[in-house]
Amino acid sequence: MIFSDFISQLEEFKNKPLGGLASQLKLAPELRTQFPQELIDSKKPKRAAVLALFYPDKNNETRFLLTQRAKYKGKHSAQISFPGGKTDKDDINFKATALRETFEEVGVISDDIKIVKQLSDSYIPPSNFLVAPFIGITKKQPLFTPNYEVEGIIEVLMSDLLDENNLSSIEMETSYMKNIDVPCFKLNDYIVWGATAMMLSEIKDLFKQ
Repeated sequence: MIFSDFISQLEEFKNKPLGGLASQLKLAPELRTQFPQELIDSKKPKRAAVLALFYPDKNNETRFLLTQRAKYKGKHSAQISFPGGKTDKDDINFKATALRETFEEVGVISDDIKIVKQLSDSYIPPSNFLVAPFIGITKKQPLFTPNYEVEGIIEVLMSDLLDENNLSSIEMETSYMKNIDVPCFKLNDYIVWGATAMMLSEIKDLFKQ
């Protein structure tokens, strides 16, 4: 998708309602479906924010950024995600969290990013985080400088997200799931599942309207 076409479509749906949980659950692991809103509220989840950053590449095609997390002793080690993280006491709002974390993790300064839309919150059961995702754009291809939290930079074509052939499922085993099939996107030879896939599903549905 040419970046100017992407911007035009963004303007069209900027004030349209989101797909919400209905969009997210299309790519949700079965574990996530067992958490109704009342149960989530009762767990008093920690808050976090992430940024889906879109930009033109050298061919003026629209891409967005994913990162591969570094390996660490935690529930989300080495997973594919958007840049982002937990809120800080100095963050004035969730948008500030997403922008700060994006700068810290991949080196894109906040002044270069325009926040276009906030997506639906996404709950992550294993770590008890409730995440506020944002769509942001920058009008030039960034020079990413990842920090120690990021193992790799993944630049995905928007057209690949919209391609139904990149929807799949995979049998997975993690510290909290044993040999179950989970829906996923296959993007740039990476498996994208869980909360990140759920957020991407809502973005995809916006553009498929």
